[in-house]
Amino acid sequence: MTVRPPGNFGQSGPVMSGMATLEYELMAERAYALGRHGTAVEKAIAALKNAQSKPLDTIERERLLDDASEAVWGLFVHRETCGLRNDDEVIKDYDIPPQVLARLGAKPRHR
Repeated sequence: MTVRPPGNFGQSGPVMSGMATLEYELMAERAYALGRHGTAVEKAIAALKNAQSKPLDTIERERLLDDASEAVWGLFVHRETCGLRNDDEVIKDYDIPPQVLARLGAKPRHR
């Protein structure tokens, strides 16, 4: 007599191959890194906006602009490597000031 376990004790879904598992993990890491870039942009833009309400010397304001533009540049490059080419929504969602956009890709002057 042969004994067989019921069918519901097997895999409940499709079995992922090694390559599919790797692709899944890479996509998860990509999404996590993209989120980290977004958080960095939020912090840099918030610091810049908070500083605008205070009297700052020119060097400090320039440093904040450089930090914000570097964070935005990193986010844009990362989005592009993920295949996301349109940055208009990002500019609107993060409320990125024109002064920051004007500095994208430029070498920071005040470090």
